Amino acid sequence: MINNDVLRRLRYCFDFSDSKMIAIYNLADHHVTRAQISDWLKKDDDPAFQECSDTQLAIFLNGLINDKRGKKEGAQPELEQQLTNNIILRKLKIALNLKAEDILKILELANMRMSKHELSAFFRKRDHKHYRECKDQILRNFLKGVQLKYRPDIHN
Repeated sequence: MINNDVLRRLRYCFDFSDSKMIAIYNLADHHVTRAQISDWLKKDDDPAFQECSDTQLAIFLNGLINDKRGKKEGAQPELEQQLTNNIILRKLKIALNLKAEDILKILELANMRMSKHELSAFFRKRDHKHYRECKDQILRNFLKGVQLKYRPDIHN
């Protein structure tokens, strides 16, 4: 998935204001401006649109973990230079304090059924024989399910 789409969807799921988005970046020890946030959230065809890099999204996800779970003492996790859907899903799992059953229920909200074994394959190391790549459709459905869970009053 495109990083800007993930950022847009998370903002919508949790109804984050620009100030809250900036605060989340600050929780990961990174300063961003309102203009940067605004440009990342614009539609792709807007002339002011700026691409959100893997590192910038990783910083946001780390900040989201700190926001939802509390900031750990000491050094912050090393930033990923390259994000995959698997890493995004793992960071959201951590941020929202979800267990496998919770993720499966969230996917069901978006009318997607999956077994616990299929799901666990997304959280394995890349070189594990049962590792499976998380496709865009799965991450998209997970984010839709998160929206339905955390903003049930809003339907798309």
